[in-house]
Formats: sequence, C-alpha cells, structure tokens
Amino acid sequence: MLAIFHKTFAHPPEELRSPASDKKAAQLPHETLRSFLASHPTNAFSMSFGDAAVLAYVTPHNHSLLYQHQRLFSGYDDVYCLFMGSLNNLCAQIKQYGLSRNSNEAMVVIEAYKTLRDRGPYPADQVIKDLDGTFAFVLYDTKVGTVFTALGSNGGVKLYWGVAADDSVVISDDLDVIKAGCAKSFAPFPTGCIFHSEAGLMSFEHPMHKLRAMPRVDSEGVICGANFKVDLYSRVNSIPRVGSETNWVDWASHQS
Repeated sequence: MLAIFHKTFAHPPEELRSPASDKKAAQLPHETLRSFLASHPTNAFSMSFGDAAVLAYVTPHNHSLLYQHQRLFSGYDDVYCLFMGSLNNLCAQIKQYGLSRNSNEAMVVIEAYKTLRDRGPYPADQVIKDLDGTFAFVLYDTKVGTVFTALGSNGGVKLYWGVAADDSVVISDDLDVIKAGCAKSFAPFPTGCIFHSEAGLMSFEHPMHKLRAMPRVDSEGVICGANFKVDLYSRVNSIPRVGSETNWVDWASHQS
C-alpha cells in the first residue's frame, strides 16, 4: 500500500528529515506513485484527492502467493482506509460498533475513527489498543483533511514513512518505494504508535509518555531520519479524551 499527503495536511516530526538529504535525489509524489503502479501493472489502482492526497492499493489477486498479510481498502462517508494484517477480535469489534457481519477490518477502523471524531468521549489510545491483532493502517478523512495512521505493537507487519522532494509525507509497507521516494529522509514507522495530522505522533501503548527521536545512521555513516522510542522518564500533560478536531488540536498544543 502507498499513501502520500501534501505537507499542508500532515506534519511529521522534523527528525524524520535527514540533515544530509538531497531533495534532488528524492522523488516528487507523482513519480513515487508512478513507480508503485508500475511495480504492480495488473492489480494496482490509486485514488487521488486533488493535490491533497493519493492512496494506492494492490488488489488481492493471488495475494496469498505474494503477501503474508491480508490487504484491504474501504471507504464510506468520505473516509478511506488502507489496512494490512488482521484482527483477532474482528467479530467483537463489529459488534461493538454495530456493523454488519460481513464488515472487514478496514471498515472497523473507519467506524472507530468516526466514533473518536464525532461521538466521544473515547481516548485515542484506547480505541487503537482495543484492536487485537497484527495490523497497520492509513486512514484519510476527505471532509476535514485528517490523516490517521497506526501500526500494531507486535511488529508482525512493517510500515515505513518519509518525506518526499516537495515535503509531502509518504507512507508505505514497501521499503523500496520509500527509499526511492524519500532518499535519506525516511524511517520505520514506530510500532505501537499512532500518527494524527493534528495531534502528531504518540504511543498508544504508553500514551502518557513522550516519544524520543533516535537518529538512524546508515552503513555510510549518514543520518537517515530517526527511530522513535518511548521515553519512560518523560510524561505528557494530557491525552485527547473527546472525539473532535478541537480536542485533538488542544492536545497537540500541550505537547509543545
């Protein structure tokens, strides 16, 4: 899967940018998308949302032979979700959110996000912590321009993110796509964490603790973005408890 968001809609940690990065070596979003689609010429499609975002997905044609994990794409009520992996408690989550029995994991994530956004009070960390399984997802709310990404805590699936030549944010499970698109400005997405375009990056396993950026150094001794680790010796002031953009923004202001 591949998701690209214009810098206006997603603000990743500054440490994700490598001080040694050459923007000329990185790709523009349309180049990254073209490369991704070319790698899957018969079973990939993409959706563009003006200049704001693009989501690309490889359909599950013979996916059992190519991929270890299930890949899904769903969208309704102007909210779209790319999902990889599976939930052990899918049936319980379907029942909790009142969805139809044939709903899949991507639909559950959309409904969980909408609950967080609209109906609260639901702690952001608890909504994701209730998802039991091996998963990664990228969600985009086209109504309000919100980006919401998470990676499960067990490390069963991999996700990467980086910064493109025009400072757009690139998120993918394909390391080669990330390396080509972002040059030196990329890193593994941290396990057990969520990224929200307003609230930023936080750990849903340890929501009361801050994340510390640890510089990544490649085999040539060049700093390549940063890994983010939970700092158990520092605490945040508060976490979002009500599902609204206002509360996400209020929470984000407390982190600075």
